[in-house]
Amino acid sequence: MRLNPLEPHSEPSTENRGDGTTAIPVASAMVLAAGRGTRMRPLTDETPKPLLLVQGKPLMQWHMEALCKEGHHEQLINMAWLGSKIEAYFGLNPDLPGAGRIRLRYSNEGKDFGYALETAGGIVRALPYLSAVFWVVAGDVFAPEFKFSTHHQEAFASSDKLAHLWLVPNPAHNPEGDFGLSDEGLALNLPKPANLFTFSTIALYKKEFFDLAWTGIPSGNSKGKAAPLAPLLRAAMNRGLVSASLYEGAWTDVGTPERLRELNQNIPAL
Repeated sequence: MRLNPLEPHSEPSTENRGDGTTAIPVASAMVLAAGRGTRMRPLTDETPKPLLLVQGKPLMQWHMEALCKEGHHEQLINMAWLGSKIEAYFGLNPDLPGAGRIRLRYSNEGKDFGYALETAGGIVRALPYLSAVFWVVAGDVFAPEFKFSTHHQEAFASSDKLAHLWLVPNPAHNPEGDFGLSDEGLALNLPKPANLFTFSTIALYKKEFFDLAWTGIPSGNSKGKAAPLAPLLRAAMNRGLVSASLYEGAWTDVGTPERLRELNQNIPAL
C-alpha cells in the first residue's frame, strides 16, 4: 500500500510520538475515488471520474477544498482505475485555491490488488491511517455548499453512535431512496416503499464501525477483500447505532455525462 510516498522536495508534516521520533499525522477525511465510472464512458476511458471538470476544477477537488476550509488538512484518497493520474495531478502537498495547503495520503487499490475494494473494503484498507473519527465522501458527487463542520464532528464524537449520515431528497435517478430518517435523528433500515431518502455518500464514522467483528476484515485489509458498505450500515441501523441528518442544499450524483453537462451549463452563484 503506497501511503505517503515522499518526494525529495516534500516537507512532511509530523507529530511527536513522545519517544523522540515523529510520525505523519493520521487523516481526518477520506475521499473515495476508486470507481471505474462505467456509465461515464467514454469520458472515463482516459480520465478518472473524480478528475472530470465541474465548473472549472476536478469534481473531487470541491470536497478537498471544503474539507481544508474546516481544518482537515490531512486527507486520504483511495484509488483504483487510473489512480496514478489522480496522484500525478495533486501530488503530496497541493495548495488548493482559496482553501490552503493540504497533505495527501494515497491508497492505490488498483496497484496493490488489481481491482477496487468497494467502499467498506477500501475504508478498512485505509483504516490504520485514519483518525478515530473521520469524514468520508465520494469523489463523484457534487455538493458545493456542504460544510464539513467541526461542530458536527464534535457532536458525533461525543454521541454513542458509530456513524452519522447525510441524506438528501431523492433525485430522479433514485426515486425510492435508500434509508429512512426518524424524528429523533436515527437512520432507519426500512423496506421499500417506505418514506426513504437517498444517502448522499457524505458521512462521519468512528473506527469502531469498521472493527473486525463487524466487517470480518482485519484492519488494513491486507488480503484485499472487496466489501460493500450498505450491509454494514443496515446492520448498524438495526442496532440503533447510526444517526442521520437531512441535507437539502445543492447535491448531484455525477453519474452520467448528461448530469455532468448540466452542471457545467448551469453554473450557480456560489
